[in-house]
Amino acid sequence: MSTVTCPECAAEINLEEGTEIGEIIVCSDCGVDLEVIALNPASVQLAPREEEDWGE
Repeated sequence: MSTVTCPECAAEINLEEGTEIGEIIVCSDCGVDLEVIALNPASVQLAPREEEDWGE
C-alpha cells in the first residue's frame, strides 16, 4: 500500500492495493477529488472538474 499527500489540505492518504493510474479518489479530510497520476512513486493531483452539460 502506498501513501500520498493531498495537494489541497496536506492530509496523508493510503492508496488501496489495485489502485490504477487515472483513478479518481476522494480525500477523506477535505473531500476534494484527486486523480492518481503515478504509482511508483505514488503521486496524485487535483482531478479536473467536469462541466455541467445541461443537455446542450
